[in-house]
Amino acid sequence: MAVIVGLGNPGKKYSGTRHNVGFEIIDKLAESLSVQLKSGRGPYLSGKAPFPHQGIQLVKPTTFMNESGFAVQQLLDWHSTEQEECLICFDDLNLDTGSIRLRPGGSAGGHNGIKDIIQKLGTDQFPRLRVGIGNDFREGRQVQYVLSPFSGKQREVIDISIAKAAEAAVTFSEKGIDAAMNDFN
Repeated sequence: MAVIVGLGNPGKKYSGTRHNVGFEIIDKLAESLSVQLKSGRGPYLSGKAPFPHQGIQLVKPTTFMNESGFAVQQLLDWHSTEQEECLICFDDLNLDTGSIRLRPGGSAGGHNGIKDIIQKLGTDQFPRLRVGIGNDFREGRQVQYVLSPFSGKQREVIDISIAKAAEAAVTFSEKGIDAAMNDFN
């Protein structure tokens, strides 16, 4: 079963911020696949898609971004899922706003949520889907930037990217990371 995890911060305070793009992907998938997210057996909300996509588990950690690894580790252990079957969706400052990129593994690239997942899993070999949020901030203002909402024009671009990222996640679940990369990178 493919597990699709969207990273973000819990609570209304962070809803719609750049750092919560991963949550928005899961929300889009939940809506399109008719999945209800409920409390999981760890620090996360999860739900399984019905037929014909019953091989997809959607997940939103309820931990803060910097502690995402604990939720992902608990989830994979509970479902006896290999990390290669788990697609992590998150925001990326190193990509232009609205760009998406899939990779089978790699470094954290400065993302604290991914850094924690790598540390907890003991490997950087897990698929990931990055959505660009740009990096239009002054030096020393990165935290404020990622925790702020998109501008009106950026929001339009991000909404299109979230829909595309949701499609890429379904392709990943049905055909694997290589097919998703070929179709969406």
